[in-house]
Amino acid sequence: MPKQKDSHSSEPSFFGSATVGERGQIVIPAEARQKLNISAGDKLLIFSSHRDGHSMVVMKAERVTEFVSGAIARLSKLEEIARGEKK
Repeated sequence: MPKQKDSHSSEPSFFGSATVGERGQIVIPAEARQKLNISAGDKLLIFSSHRDGHSMVVMKAERVTEFVSGAIARLSKLEEIARGEKK
């Protein structure tokens, strides 16, 4: 089996597949739960992809603020570049 990237890598990892059960539930593969520090009872948020709507992103609720803050910082940097500013 190819070596998986650690959970802090900037490249995505593939952990396997899941089948949707009759009640709409899926089982997150054990390796993904371990590497992403997901435990029973954790709250996960589900987003559709921004482009096609046929993909989804699953994120721990406690990480959303960190994710949004990082996205805002990157957008601010892009605005600076677009305006020709340097910081």
